[in-house]
Amino acid sequence: MVIGAGIAGIQATVDLAEGGHRVHLVERRTAIGGTMPMLARTFPTNECSLCSLSPKLAECARHPNITIHTGAGLSRLDGEPGAFVATLELTPRWVDSSRCKACGDCAASCPVEVPDEFNQGLKMRSAVYQLYPQGFPKTYAIDTANCIECGVCVSACPAQAIDLSRAGEKLEVGVGAVILAPGFKPYNPAELRNLGYGRYRNVLTSLEFERVLSASGPSGGCLRCPGDDREPERIAWLQCVGSRNARIGRDYCSSVCCMAAVKGAMAAKEQARGALDAAIFYLDIRTHGKGYYRYYQRAVQEGVRFIAAGIDQVRENRDGSLTLRYLSPSGRITEETFDMVVLSVGMTPDPQAADLAGQLGLELNQDGFCARTGFGPLETNRPGIYTAGAIGGPCDIAWAVTEGSAAAGEVAEFLAGQRGTEEGHKEVAERDVRGENPRIGVFVCRCGTNIAGTVDVPAVTGFSISDPGVVKAEELTHACAPDGLEAIRQGVAEHGLNRVVVAACSPRSHKHLFQDAIRDCGLNRSLYEMANIRDHCAWVHQDDPEEATAKARRLVRMATAKARLLEPVDELNVAVTPVGLVVGGGASGMTAALSLADQGFEVHIVEREEALGGRTVAPLTSQLAGRCLGHPLVTVHLGQTVVSARGHVGDFRSLLKSGRELRHGVTVLACGSRELLPVDYLYGADPEVCTLGELESGPVPDLESRKTGSYVFIQCVGSRSADRPYCSRTCCRRSLEQALKLRMDDPDDPDAAVYVLYRDITTYGLHERLYEEARGAGVMFIRYSPEDAPQVERNGQTLRVLFRDPVLREVLSVEARVVLATATLPASGAAELAHAYKVPTDRDGFFLEAHTTLRPVEFSAQGIYMCGSCTGPKHTDEGIVQARAVGGRAGAVLARGVVKARGAYAKVDPVKCAACLNCVRVCPFDVPRLEGNASVIEPVQCQGCGICVAGCPNQAIHLLGYHREQLTALIQGLLTDQATVGQ
Repeated sequence: MVIGAGIAGIQATVDLAEGGHRVHLVERRTAIGGTMPMLARTFPTNECSLCSLSPKLAECARHPNITIHTGAGLSRLDGEPGAFVATLELTPRWVDSSRCKACGDCAASCPVEVPDEFNQGLKMRSAVYQLYPQGFPKTYAIDTANCIECGVCVSACPAQAIDLSRAGEKLEVGVGAVILAPGFKPYNPAELRNLGYGRYRNVLTSLEFERVLSASGPSGGCLRCPGDDREPERIAWLQCVGSRNARIGRDYCSSVCCMAAVKGAMAAKEQARGALDAAIFYLDIRTHGKGYYRYYQRAVQEGVRFIAAGIDQVRENRDGSLTLRYLSPSGRITEETFDMVVLSVGMTPDPQAADLAGQLGLELNQDGFCARTGFGPLETNRPGIYTAGAIGGPCDIAWAVTEGSAAAGEVAEFLAGQRGTEEGHKEVAERDVRGENPRIGVFVCRCGTNIAGTVDVPAVTGFSISDPGVVKAEELTHACAPDGLEAIRQGVAEHGLNRVVVAACSPRSHKHLFQDAIRDCGLNRSLYEMANIRDHCAWVHQDDPEEATAKARRLVRMATAKARLLEPVDELNVAVTPVGLVVGGGASGMTAALSLADQGFEVHIVEREEALGGRTVAPLTSQLAGRCLGHPLVTVHLGQTVVSARGHVGDFRSLLKSGRELRHGVTVLACGSRELLPVDYLYGADPEVCTLGELESGPVPDLESRKTGSYVFIQCVGSRSADRPYCSRTCCRRSLEQALKLRMDDPDDPDAAVYVLYRDITTYGLHERLYEEARGAGVMFIRYSPEDAPQVERNGQTLRVLFRDPVLREVLSVEARVVLATATLPASGAAELAHAYKVPTDRDGFFLEAHTTLRPVEFSAQGIYMCGSCTGPKHTDEGIVQARAVGGRAGAVLARGVVKARGAYAKVDPVKCAACLNCVRVCPFDVPRLEGNASVIEPVQCQGCGICVAGCPNQAIHLLGYHREQLTALIQGLLTDQATVGQ
């Protein structure tokens, strides 16, 4: 059972269901989704939040192993781990979901108006309502707390779906384990009177501003001041409101606020019709996630101002503008006037979640979040109960997704013996359309304002109905949302469609979703074509709506031309080898291996060194290594590397340096990272200069020779630079741990000073307390800028560090030993592994995820996963959580027993094949092989790139779904009536 249907809960639910477990998803609100649907966009990709989430909602809605309970809460949990009995209290909706058609007549007739909580109170809703239009379930519900029971809605409902006398119910459910993922509550800044929230109309919280920006928000995505409906010309963001503030009992960092403000500022500048001055007032800019620092740099390039300042007060002027008084970086009191002020509010524990934790006997930490004190990283003090997402502390979407998968992985280990209760999806019999004339349905998505803000969607929809074979054209607000998918299914059923074209966003993320929708109607998945009018039109022609619309028309016409010639493609099932391979024997690699082994699967660990452990210091690695070496299902290959690999999900073949070939169904890459050895700051030339990693790993002789004296830690050495524009994430926390240790070793020695020279201190989340502890212990923190970096000089027997004090505005000289917090680099063997398994790396050399936010532990190639610092800098405990996530997702693949070859794959005509081996030479994935006198291509292994098709001199290879005739028709569709399309 999963409590809470935000993104963490949804991810945990889907992962468990895919692994063969029955899952009950419990949500106290009337629709699933949590906070994520309220966001306009997500960072660092700037994608529409709802577009990213909708496939997950649809997956939950249609999965046969998932039962969703909305308007429900857990009231009791009896029994023992593995055999709990959960009692749910179901709040009456007063609307029968089986009858409701979501027509909205009830809401239109309701005389009651209350603030709409989904829109943060910026607009009103009736007492009978949908939480949000794209939510699931889509049916209406009645707010029993505000309903006056006048009965008007009962009369207005044409389906007779409303019953005001229906009482609440209790439901008992047997479950083996429970995952708590109820999310968080945004901090209410009304108590901070100096900021004016609740008194000044144009002072908003960050979540309220998300609704202002959202296409589904109160202003339809138009940037307006809620207080007076004028378009703002100047907006200020104030950071750390309700975070990093011990006076109000919130001395932790909320982790997401810096990036949310950067995202909001860029989105506001983009959506504003005129010039917009966007200014972010901050204490530290924390860009610790993957791609975050580049995102910040982009904001700077786009003109967003960043001011390191302490805020004194906000006051409202007579014209409704707001004057902000702050202490500037130069130490002067400064005032600026803005039209709107956005408060970046922190995450606080949800009081209802805290009550639930108390009811279940779970321990809370001093901040009120659920303590994780069990054996696993997400396990509570009560066996069988796990946590995921912000209930355990502030986190961003990517980490909530990771923890959702990790919690599912821990549950999969715990319930390994009960796997396999999947009932199986009862697919509708496939319709044979080969003898039918094309009947094409075209569905054009508005994607909120993501597409409709630039492309004239009604014009594109109207234009497409004139294309040959098109019998239906419909405009959808969000095609990927459950109601959008249902509209596509209804269109297929009502109009007898046998081909479907969707004009929306990227097929990389959404193609499978629409293919599954038409398969539910009995159509083969290949009878579907997609036109990407978001990326190729709305985004690249944002400043030219006419050209964007004309291009969208052309793309839709091309798609319909190709769709007329689409043919069904058979799906092939391939058996899975129930064995895992983990490359890398560090903490995360060993954890991933043990996760799979504890689920009952054989695992091989390949480690290039002669011992397990990686860069992490004992005792953690010693414990993990002992378990791996003693586990009957784990085989360890020390001093070995993978020299080549071939195969596909379910059947990989990896060749080791020793010559042994391993056959396995899934692959986990966990090769770790390495520390930069710098060439500046006298490193390597002076014995009293060392790296942070060297200090951590043991006594540095030249530093130990003098037991007393000062230390200077220099942060961001080689990070956040032109060569490496990323934050190394771990350095601040590790430096503070070492600085505090050094300070406490000699607290009374006035000469034993410890300095930390930093650009921004990045102790995100609950680690902020370490920063406060270090300051309280006398560690001195001095900010520096890259243009005025510290200098290290050797003058005879004295090593000196010179740096500018921004408060004194003087250059200071300190005699001290130097510790350099250097950048984290990809492991030396990462590039070779990427080449062997044909997986991508990012521009910094770390492995590239399929999706930074929503698929953070897997590659785009099926069956290959990653965890630990090979994906980017991270702490050991974070790598272990990722490893548990990998264990859950990879274990689900091994448990299914079969994988399907879907989509486009190449097929060889053996009669035409001349065995010239050209396809073997040009394939970047080493898929084609010669058998007898003809080439053979394994459908599951084929990535559908089409290079072999282009390289075959005899035209003996064709790519299913991309026949020459289909591509010719697509090009002819572009050329047909070109002048008309451009009008």
